[in-house]
Amino acid sequence: MTTHAYGAQASDQPLEPMNITRRAPGAHDVQIDIAYCGVCHSDIHQVRAEWAGTLYPCVPGHEIVGRVSALGAHVAGFEIGDLVGVGCIVDSCQHCEDCAEGLENYCDHMVGTYNGPTPDAPGHTLGGYSQHIVVHERYVLRIRHPEAQLAAVAPLLCAGITTYSPLRHWKAGPGKKVGVVGIGGLGHMGIKLAHAMGAHVVAFTTSESKRDAAKALGADEVVVSRNADEMAKHARSLDFILNTVAAPHDLDAFLTLLKRDGTMTLVGAPASPHPSPGVFNLIIKRRSLAGSAIGGIPETQEMLDFCAAHGIVADIEMIRADEVNEAYGRMLKGDVKYRFVIDCASLAL
Repeated sequence: MTTHAYGAQASDQPLEPMNITRRAPGAHDVQIDIAYCGVCHSDIHQVRAEWAGTLYPCVPGHEIVGRVSALGAHVAGFEIGDLVGVGCIVDSCQHCEDCAEGLENYCDHMVGTYNGPTPDAPGHTLGGYSQHIVVHERYVLRIRHPEAQLAAVAPLLCAGITTYSPLRHWKAGPGKKVGVVGIGGLGHMGIKLAHAMGAHVVAFTTSESKRDAAKALGADEVVVSRNADEMAKHARSLDFILNTVAAPHDLDAFLTLLKRDGTMTLVGAPASPHPSPGVFNLIIKRRSLAGSAIGGIPETQEMLDFCAAHGIVADIEMIRADEVNEAYGRMLKGDVKYRFVIDCASLAL
């Protein structure tokens, strides 16, 4: 099947319209007519080859929602017309320890929704800035939100699971004081989710102007991280910090806010490394500095169901496909509240 898409032919070229080919559904495949696709900061890093190994043409997009339009002969659990989603994973080895535990996101052979190896033309996966996609049923998620919220559900497939997984793993909930650093595409979801889990949420931002916005998202307290006095008031007070910032910064300023045995988990992925933190800030209070990568398929479904039950969606700005280059520029300036979503119907125009 030939389908319209938006992608880049090289790292120094803008995204442009292109036609791509999707395989016919195999026995266990689900074909999806894409309604909306979120725009993730990772898309920019990959398209511009700021992360090594970008393959061209590159069609980004791993926050995909739409309807099932065709099914393989042996697909169980989905019907034509179902509302579904696809996140960052479209394949894995399916037999390693990680896959067996539903942690496909840590499989050594995980295949990303774009820029991953595939026998399909052109030899690497092409993502959701397109009209259609064909995915093995294992990696297709069911959406239980009302259809009217579908566009705002799209960012949950990356921003949602990227923040939900560490919050669950490090047991955010009642009685826990949780910091969320950065109020952007990831951070705004982290605040909403930590609040819904019952934690006391402290949001950290460099912008005084975001104070009211953070409280509206569910933060109990807001700290301007450039204010040394405000930061000092929270020293040794947090059980867990979710750091969503995708730019290099001083990690020590936040590590000192953790209690004994507290953990700061990094989910923002900068194009260049953070300055190395001081070892003594870890040693003295037995603190941990950790990382977390998206989530497995079962946990992603759990996250979607949790969000549906709690009425949680992303705050979005809808764009046409031909506005994506402008959107990239605005994202780099932090000029979006808080996630761009492409209306994939605009690809047919």
